[in-house]
Amino acid sequence: MKIKEEKVNELISKIETILEAIKLEEARAETTLLDVHQDYYKSARNLIQYNTFRRFDLRTTQKKLKYLGLTRLAKAESHLMSSLFKTRFILYSLLGERPTINAKAGLSIKNSKRLLNKHTKELFGYRSKGRRVRIMVTQPTQAATDYQMVYEMIRNGMNCARINCAHDDAEVWKKIISHVKKASKALGKNVKIAMDLAGPKIRTGEITLGPKIRKFKPERDESGKIVSPALLILVPKINEDSELNTIPIDLFQLKKIRVGDTFVLTDTRDKQRTLKVIHINHEEVLAHCYETSYIGTGTILRCQNRKMENILIEELPKIERSILLRVDDILTITKDSLPGNPAEFDEEGNVVKGATISCQLIEVFQKVKEGDPIIFDDGKIEGYIERVFTDYFTVRITRAKERGSKLKAEKGMNFPSTDLGISGLTAKDKADMEFIARYADVVNFSFVNRKEDVEELLKALEELNALNKLNIILKIETRLGMDNLSEILLTAMKVKHIGVMIARGDLAVETGWDTIGQVQEEILAICGAAHIPVVWATQVLENFAKKGLPSRAEITDAVASLNAECVMLNKGLYINDVLKLLNKILSRMEQLHEKNEVMLPKMEKRQRNCWILKKHR
Repeated sequence: MKIKEEKVNELISKIETILEAIKLEEARAETTLLDVHQDYYKSARNLIQYNTFRRFDLRTTQKKLKYLGLTRLAKAESHLMSSLFKTRFILYSLLGERPTINAKAGLSIKNSKRLLNKHTKELFGYRSKGRRVRIMVTQPTQAATDYQMVYEMIRNGMNCARINCAHDDAEVWKKIISHVKKASKALGKNVKIAMDLAGPKIRTGEITLGPKIRKFKPERDESGKIVSPALLILVPKINEDSELNTIPIDLFQLKKIRVGDTFVLTDTRDKQRTLKVIHINHEEVLAHCYETSYIGTGTILRCQNRKMENILIEELPKIERSILLRVDDILTITKDSLPGNPAEFDEEGNVVKGATISCQLIEVFQKVKEGDPIIFDDGKIEGYIERVFTDYFTVRITRAKERGSKLKAEKGMNFPSTDLGISGLTAKDKADMEFIARYADVVNFSFVNRKEDVEELLKALEELNALNKLNIILKIETRLGMDNLSEILLTAMKVKHIGVMIARGDLAVETGWDTIGQVQEEILAICGAAHIPVVWATQVLENFAKKGLPSRAEITDAVASLNAECVMLNKGLYINDVLKLLNKILSRMEQLHEKNEVMLPKMEKRQRNCWILKKHR
């Protein structure tokens, strides 16, 4: 009995210490709380209390509470003081005593859930029937011209349409929004429009383009036999969006071609190659080639089976080149805007001239230091800065594929341990905000790093008279943004209707693949303490969206989104199939999960649900 009393007293002492620390921190934060909007006052106070609580190492205390059959306080972030007071009350009761403070003090579990639900509804609107978690879908350019696709998205469960201002232009955005609103009205839904500010994305610059050539190669099996010939498509004109197997020829000559025609050409390597026409579709001529061919601008096609004028291949675009990087290679990052180039080698394989590429954001050069890590293309290539000069710095590559990794133009660059001091609001963002303030419901603020970024956004919205019109979602995608999250939230709480997006792509690169699981849990906990709705984003069911079949890991990741209030899907050919499946997963799994709490319905045997098989019969 004495041992039990000692353990209980130890736990009471620990809780008393935590409560005292919280009281002191609340007094220090009183000025901050005065600036918070009245709708968020209780939430901001709870956030400050939770941050203080998490400064303690509570693992031993949690185990002791568990052994007594009490709460471990692991999921108490949204109603911390209530849980602490109740736990202390029970511990005193075990000793036959009663504390002076009422056990019902603090924000209750029920009221904390009401606050989160209220804030979520204000941000995203009403939920779908039978589903708490909202679904946000990134709109492709096609949504501007394909009304039926947008209609199907809404019918299949989309609650919020996301438009990324890093792509397309105001004319395309306006058409997408028009389709969303038209389809919403037709279906009796209220789909929100969210628009992403592009933000200061740091990317690689251009690379010198290659020759005006296109390569065609048949597919072969393990024994070298042709499984599928190379497909060429002859068209009257091509542009930057044209498929890589399209070849431009004169329209007048194209219309003379017939199915079954055979053409001979001499490719850029002086190899004789044969094309056979297999199909004609309006202004497209499809032809097969059974040998690898390099076809360039000016190549001549000579008809073999009938008398016909020679056909000249018209202007082809230059080949987009890349820089092949291996471990221990040196890459020079330049401040100028000149196109970069791959390394040049002599006959013995020695580097004659090193690889170079520019960085599109020149502010980087004032902040980087020798030894700073650098990551390219979402973690595919890693290195560290070896030397820093006025107009360039050199990078030693430490991670790449065994045979080398290709670095292309317009790929992301991350500096995970460098405070670049770059604001989250660019000149383009400020221009785009005029459109967003007029047409959107939500602005997604990219690369929020510190409270000053939020203050800048609020000021810009105030100048546009949109401070009380636009809802705000803060995208957390850097280590610095994660470190400053509580301060960022308290600043944003000066206005109504805010949310947080866990942008797991850049965040994983910045914080490390080994810690992203912990980081996203911490963001969920901090936002839970502040009763701020969270968007679970980046690569959710992406394989399914692009290829038509989900991986097992993608399904479990989709289930994990139940910890958030909204899940974001990226565009893809099979996006409506993804919506159907996700809607079913969320609706079904919400019977087993209430946010981060596991629910326990009666266990029953279930027949296998052959959803994919039934869909494709």
